[in-house]
Amino acid sequence: MTEPTDDQLAKLGAAFETFARRYKLAESAGPERPLNELDKQTLLFVANHPGCGPTDVARFLGVATTTVSSATDRLAKRGLLARDRVEGDRRAVALRLTGDGETLVAELTAAYRAMYRMMLSRLSPTERDAFVGMITKIVYHED
Repeated sequence: MTEPTDDQLAKLGAAFETFARRYKLAESAGPERPLNELDKQTLLFVANHPGCGPTDVARFLGVATTTVSSATDRLAKRGLLARDRVEGDRRAVALRLTGDGETLVAELTAAYRAMYRMMLSRLSPTERDAFVGMITKIVYHED
């Protein structure tokens, strides 16, 4: 396989920058500040892995545990996330969504699905399959 050209790299970079700006999921969280991307991803991970610990979230997101600790503090203060002590290990914490957190995750999931639907609707069925296949290959490629 040949290496990507400088022109291809420049075009991809410009496309990604535009893509990130255009398709950034913006939501209103009432009178409070909107959630940052780390907070959203933390909530989504906990929704899919109830009872997980901060270390699990950090490993999945590829960030430091202290970063996730700050995120869980923010989310708990907003009433979206609960931190329960694990029976038998007072140092361990199990994360779970609160009712408000579950509601927000449902809203986020619906917003992401609507955004993905809009993006893919611009492509033919064949292009959709090719695009999803290429993105999947890039994301899950092992070095």
